[in-house]
Amino acid sequence: MNIQAMMKQAQKLQKDMLKAKEEIDNTVFEGKSSIVTARVKGNKVVESIKINSESLDLDDIEMLEDMIMVAVNDAMKQIDEITEKKLGKFTQGMPGLF
Repeated sequence: MNIQAMMKQAQKLQKDMLKAKEEIDNTVFEGKSSIVTARVKGNKVVESIKINSESLDLDDIEMLEDMIMVAVNDAMKQIDEITEKKLGKFTQGMPGLF
């Protein structure tokens, strides 16, 4: 394979990676805990936090904080998993690229 063909292949690979990353960034992931739902975009920007107030005792703020943390972490985990699934084929053992 000549250099020009290799460069063309590398450019296609880069384009495919950027397209996959853009698709992930624009996907909204929904993390849930018992009374909290967190919506987070694939670029890890929190879009919204919803609290089911029917299940909430207003005196228990510490529990609410924990539920928000669980929901946000659940959404972040989903993002990491889908990123690895979609971009792992490009990185092949090179962790930390995305």
